[in-house]
Amino acid sequence: MSAKGSSVRLDRYDVQILSILAREGRITKSRLAEAINLSVSPCWERVRRLEQAGIITGYGAFINAAVLMPRTPVWVQIELEQHDLAHADRFEQLIMATPEVTECVGVGGGVDYLLKVEAESIDQYQRMIDNWLVGDSGIKRYHSYIVTKSIKQVASPLAFDTDVR
Repeated sequence: MSAKGSSVRLDRYDVQILSILAREGRITKSRLAEAINLSVSPCWERVRRLEQAGIITGYGAFINAAVLMPRTPVWVQIELEQHDLAHADRFEQLIMATPEVTECVGVGGGVDYLLKVEAESIDQYQRMIDNWLVGDSGIKRYHSYIVTKSIKQVASPLAFDTDVR
């Protein structure tokens, strides 16, 4: 199987490596090799090849930020006044410069963007929105959804074709 947008061919060992690293980024080289039934050197060569190909782009930890400092998560739907590249670029630059915005995706179907904002409080969130509205953000309409509880939050699963060799 070829990785999408890549000239790297993935076999069953590569798929197993990716699947394991997605769940256990801190696994040791020897435990990873053992898990896929390869010796350490060939296993690690495969990991390096996947990194060099840009398939593995980094390693991280899932941080429970609520333990460090209380946050109020808010999901926000944003509709822009105008739908041209200049307005989208201006809004996206605003998002990139706003540390409280932890996720932002462009969407279709009636709204333009869906944001996850993690504010210190509802008051701080509303002040941020108010500043956006009086500024040159290009926002026509927004809808806020205050998160009352988190049901599920995991890393994205890897989905591969079943014809892996």
